[in-house]
Amino acid sequence: MSNEWVQWMLANPVHRERITTRQGWDAYVHREPREPLPLLTRHEMARLAGNELDDYNDARMIWNGNLPTVKTQQLLRAFRIIDQVMASNVRDCDQQRGNVVIDAFPGLGKTTIAQRYARDFHKKIEERFGTRTPDGSQRITTAFITLKGATTLKGLNQRLLGFYAHPALRRGQSTSQSLEDLAVDCIATCQTQLIVIDELHFVDFRHSKGMELSNHLKSWSNEMPVTFIFVGVNLRAKRFFDEGMAGDNVAYTQTSSRSVRCEVVPYDISTTAGFRAWVDLLNTMEGHLLLADHEAGMLAAQAREIHHRTQGRIGSLTSLLNGACQIAIADRIEAITPAVLRETVVDNAAATAIAS
Repeated sequence: MSNEWVQWMLANPVHRERITTRQGWDAYVHREPREPLPLLTRHEMARLAGNELDDYNDARMIWNGNLPTVKTQQLLRAFRIIDQVMASNVRDCDQQRGNVVIDAFPGLGKTTIAQRYARDFHKKIEERFGTRTPDGSQRITTAFITLKGATTLKGLNQRLLGFYAHPALRRGQSTSQSLEDLAVDCIATCQTQLIVIDELHFVDFRHSKGMELSNHLKSWSNEMPVTFIFVGVNLRAKRFFDEGMAGDNVAYTQTSSRSVRCEVVPYDISTTAGFRAWVDLLNTMEGHLLLADHEAGMLAAQAREIHHRTQGRIGSLTSLLNGACQIAIADRIEAITPAVLRETVVDNAAATAIAS
């Protein structure tokens, strides 16, 4: 039999859309915040009948597992850099636009930064000009795609056309060039202005296939009147900016001259300002958690230990808190205590950083 907690979960489900498709991206952009979930006391939870407590706890896991995006110093700095590059987005078609490269190690929030910026930009343009272009086509201001291992030129074009659900993909037997032409036409028709390409580290630009893909991305930059945000891990070492070249030729690469590198770094608590920023982040996230016995300041009191466990990585922090909430609820501790933290596992990125 349904109860209010099941009804809440039905009204506030886990979102599992693929944002690498037009429909999924549109759902992500227009997603409404979840309705607030009440925090019950231990006495109130003890009065829940039948499966209600399990349902309430599952609802809490959804709530606790989806922490809000905090406007961290890293995010604000990245947005400021992207804003500067996006100033070239208003240039006419006969002028070159700049690109942004978010280059960072795993777990530092680089994909979240790109997604949030692209979402906000998409909503701003849509609210200003509407969902239809002057000729009646659907306006798709932003596209978001990810690369896979061993991506080919044709595969790259297919990934972009797949975002738009272009019918040419169903027909098959298209050349790489014809797919690129269709992608250019699609972007013009939908008046796309920003394209995010994530997981670029799957390409090794030091090898011939990677250099071919680099040239293809340059072709896109020349043919498509958009700004690109490239996202990946250790792209500088993979020679993305150098287009696989070495020596004096590096200074003449188009990718290097057209791109701005945006580095994302972990939280550093070695300074007073850095420690204060870390504590502020913990306090903000703590305010979202639904645990009956958790008191304000409990995370701040463990700030140094949490930093050690996560190495200041925002992704590792959200994973740690998610796991800690699960233990606190399942073991009926209802607070993130030092004992709960000791039992909570960390992701491999944080564990590797701790060991190094």
